[in-house]
Amino acid sequence: MISVGEGRGDTSPVWRKSSYSHERGECVEVARVGPGRAFRDSRDPGGPALPCTADEWRTLLRRLTG
Repeated sequence: MISVGEGRGDTSPVWRKSSYSHERGECVEVARVGPGRAFRDSRDPGGPALPCTADEWRTLLRRLTG
């Protein structure tokens, strides 16, 4: 499980929400976790986070911007 803190000077990830997110909070947030990234549901910040490696992150970005 990934720590879901808010980056208060410790090693907790700093979560970022897309500028395209809706006012209702329907968005996925992403944070840098070591060399990789993690995703979480912005409506459930205390819930689980899905980690990915740096290679998986690059592949995702390539496919989205393709």
